[in-house]
Amino acid sequence: MVTWIASPGLASVAAVVSLALTGGHGGDPPLEWGRGPLTVDSLPPVPYAAHRGGAREVPENSMSGLMAAYRRGTAQVLDVDTRVLRDGTPVVFHDATLNRTTFLGGEVRGLDAREWRGVRLRPRDRLPGSWRSERPPTVAEVLDRLGGRIVLMLEVKDPRGLGRLAELIRSRGLTRSVFVNTNDPEVARRIHELGLPAQLWRSARQLRTDRPERWRSYVDLLDVDIRARDADLRRAVRSGIPRVWAHTVVTPAQRDRALALGCNGIITDAPARLARHPVRGPGAVSAALGR
Repeated sequence: MVTWIASPGLASVAAVVSLALTGGHGGDPPLEWGRGPLTVDSLPPVPYAAHRGGAREVPENSMSGLMAAYRRGTAQVLDVDTRVLRDGTPVVFHDATLNRTTFLGGEVRGLDAREWRGVRLRPRDRLPGSWRSERPPTVAEVLDRLGGRIVLMLEVKDPRGLGRLAELIRSRGLTRSVFVNTNDPEVARRIHELGLPAQLWRSARQLRTDRPERWRSYVDLLDVDIRARDADLRRAVRSGIPRVWAHTVVTPAQRDRALALGCNGIITDAPARLARHPVRGPGAVSAALGR
């Protein structure tokens, strides 16, 4: 069941994205990738991943937000969350319900693809710039628009959609261009068995008792909570998993701590903000340079 949510700020939602904010004006992408798709193996030593597209800078769950983050070029990876509609269609959406970020209410899984076309996002008033109210994209639309142009990170909020998600990625030749993310080690194992780069995120509480070395045979990217203790982050770095990235980083100090402890990637809500602040500290500088 879907319900309408009234919003006094609807009239203030602009019809178009403020392109001045993107720094791209709809022009060329920040890098030319050549003929083949960009893959995870092409990432720099310490990449930035724009969490939910960079949720402190652009509207989450939106194509315009993802395109703005892409054109700015301050992140080398775009993170989106995926859920599954009633008819099995994978869509880009973080929450289980529509209430927080749209003008509707009710569960995402209660809609089909036709009904999804009527959903409209409600951009947060405190976001910089002006953003239009738009429909959240399907996963297929994001893959068609951005797949191979930048590395993507797709979190599987509903594991029953994993098979369909893998099919969408494989059919587009993007098996080395998309990290598939989960909080469940067994789902990460299934992702690996499907031939896709497996990402496993863990909370600070989980990291207290985790033994990450147990996952190194099937996890390509361990996504660790920046709020975790130093000892837990160091244990993750020593696990043998090749990529250990910290989430969700919002300040330069958090980034510098993660790098100093050995993390080799940053997942952030504010990639443009971090890009404006140089890395500080000898250990962090060495990590940023890939030494």
